[in-house]
Amino acid sequence: MPQDIDPISQLPDDAQLLKQQLRASANEVQRLKLMVDKLKLQLARRVRAQFGVSSERFDLQASLIEPVALEQLPVRKPNTPAANAGSVDRSLPEHLPREQREIRPDTSAAHHDAAGQSCGCTACGGRLRSIGADVSEHLEYVPARFKVIRTVRPKLACTKCEAIFQASAPSRPIARGLAGPALLAHVMVSKFCDHSPLHRQSRVYAREGVEIDPSTMAGWVEQVHTLFDPLLAALSRHVLLAAKVHADDTPVKVLAPGEGKTRTGRLWVYVRDDRPSGDSAPPAVWFRYSADRKGEHPQRHLRDFRGILQADAYGGWNALYDDGQVVEAACWAHARRPWWDLYEQHRDDTGLAAQALQRIQGLYAVEADIRGSPPEVRRQQRQARAGPLLEKLQLWLQGVLTQVSTKSELAKAARYSLTRWKALTRYVDDGRIEIDNSAAERALRGVALGRGNYLFMGSNAGGERAASMYSLIETAKLNGLDPEAYLRDVLQRIADHPVNRIDDLLPWSLAAQHALPRAA
Repeated sequence: MPQDIDPISQLPDDAQLLKQQLRASANEVQRLKLMVDKLKLQLARRVRAQFGVSSERFDLQASLIEPVALEQLPVRKPNTPAANAGSVDRSLPEHLPREQREIRPDTSAAHHDAAGQSCGCTACGGRLRSIGADVSEHLEYVPARFKVIRTVRPKLACTKCEAIFQASAPSRPIARGLAGPALLAHVMVSKFCDHSPLHRQSRVYAREGVEIDPSTMAGWVEQVHTLFDPLLAALSRHVLLAAKVHADDTPVKVLAPGEGKTRTGRLWVYVRDDRPSGDSAPPAVWFRYSADRKGEHPQRHLRDFRGILQADAYGGWNALYDDGQVVEAACWAHARRPWWDLYEQHRDDTGLAAQALQRIQGLYAVEADIRGSPPEVRRQQRQARAGPLLEKLQLWLQGVLTQVSTKSELAKAARYSLTRWKALTRYVDDGRIEIDNSAAERALRGVALGRGNYLFMGSNAGGERAASMYSLIETAKLNGLDPEAYLRDVLQRIADHPVNRIDDLLPWSLAAQHALPRAA
């Protein structure tokens, strides 16, 4: 068996050769370290994508502040009261109907009160009188139920001229369809808001003794989508008339016909929401579907848009900026994310990632103070407070590139911000722009939740229907409405509604005309 070779004995005696070999070894160690860091970061991202996104909240640790005595630290109160805390309001909502049940003690018939109820004492036969009552409440659930509405239209004949009269049949959302507006609204919201696939809804309805095939409900979705076409056109016009639009996209699995497998389609979202800058225009969400992620799709969606586009660094947006009609505004949440990934990997409160997060946290602190203020106020505050912070951050990022390897993840995180610096800092001089693209990311949350339940869409047409339903449901939610109540009201009206007044059926218009239930 050969003996182990001593690596020290293999080193050259010549000093120059030894330096060269040590330099090569050091370079190899550095290369392997970068590779390990990159693989660890990729693994962390894969785990987060598979098992859910953890909070990206960054709190300054004790190592980042001046040390103080333990007894001098303020006591941190919990964000939510304890379950047994006396301040917790356990009263049931006042808007719920009350059903009162009175439980009386055993009495004898020796005496009766004014209401005719016996009130004799079972111990001595005396008369019982009321001295108060203990009242308690508990919450009960009344299961949803189906009902059949039978419409009878009598025929009346004139005894003199023999003319026959009969009332016109009321319109239905789906011509000659068996589903009424409330049932259609419930199916749509159950699938696209509560993320219950049609086959699962079918089993739920079967427990009530009502057999509805999933293919039948799929037909309802298709016909409601067609019915909503004019409404979606009105919604898109409202979104694209904004001075600023938030945009993003997310992948969805789509069944490839005849292939027995799925391919990846995209849902694109465009959000108008200027409430953080004090604008009173109603917020709205417009979804579009495409079979792939080519840049031609957002370019087609936004061909009539003129204004500020707040989006991520996806290259498909770039052609929109070429003629100057659309102005790019980048997202600090995307610029922050690679730093968070690096911080989460090492949890080093004194490292470069923690320092970057601390600096970006200062920018968000400014935004928290001015949210809801008019654009001019926001511009002044940002220039005075965020401007100096950004100048220091830019110099710091440039310094990072001189300290780390150009192939490291730290360098990539720094370059991401520096290469987009003009778009990232444009918000400072324009109070209409937000610091990030969170409005679009929030609109996509429902898609992400549903994607985990229905796994894939049946076809490209199914993706287009989903985009329509997501648009109306998310817009209703954004305006504080119960989406099922809103769709029910629309479906009751839209068949007979004049198409030249379709804007009257948009969520904020219906809410102004009728007392629609608010979302919880």
